[in-house]
Amino acid sequence: MIEFVAPSGRGRAFTGQFPVRLGDADEHGVIRLDGVARVLQDVATDDWEETGLESTDTWVVRRTAIRVAEGGRWPHYKEVLTVTTWCGGVGAAWAERRTNISSRGRLLVEAVALWVPVDPTGHPVRIKPSFHDVYGEALQGRKVSGRVPAPDVDASAPLLAWPLRRADLDVVGHVNNAAIWQAVTEVVTTAVSSVSVTHHGAVESGHDVEIAHVPGSLWLLVDGQVRVSAEYAE
Repeated sequence: MIEFVAPSGRGRAFTGQFPVRLGDADEHGVIRLDGVARVLQDVATDDWEETGLESTDTWVVRRTAIRVAEGGRWPHYKEVLTVTTWCGGVGAAWAERRTNISSRGRLLVEAVALWVPVDPTGHPVRIKPSFHDVYGEALQGRKVSGRVPAPDVDASAPLLAWPLRRADLDVVGHVNNAAIWQAVTEVVTTAVSSVSVTHHGAVESGHDVEIAHVPGSLWLLVDGQVRVSAEYAE
């Protein structure tokens, strides 16, 4: 079960302002799921840059869960969001990032993501002491599991081709996490209260990707193998 821990009130927390741009909203003026994913990526990057930590490692996301907060809602076009992020826990070679999205003092959306540092060759590496120096007080010793359950595809799920674009690729040559969330938006066309996306393997340029979808679940397949799975609730 994915846990959305509250901030400890101690240690580092970073807050930024992010307006909902035209490219992030749907035809109803509500932020799309991939728009939320971009906000989460951007605030994480801004937080890391402000710490001044230097490393040749790259952080990649393994799992992200997003939900509408109690009494919250999805943000709207042109709404200026106050986004606060902090470290919620850590493991040997992964860390949990919690993020709250608010507007005018009202908590709208909560997110929790599991991130893994990889070296320039793409191999996971252990969390460095400098990370604990910056984020250790905020997590208050909380340990999190890095286990990602194997996906189980519904055999009855119909398949939909999902062609990749050059614009989907990021600096490490993979399809960016926010672009993966566009695949979710492609088939999840009704309002949802929560959704989680898990990366089981990289989606890269040249891959022939298919989406398998049944109500509440979807999978991104490459040569019949699951690279991404997602679950959602209305």
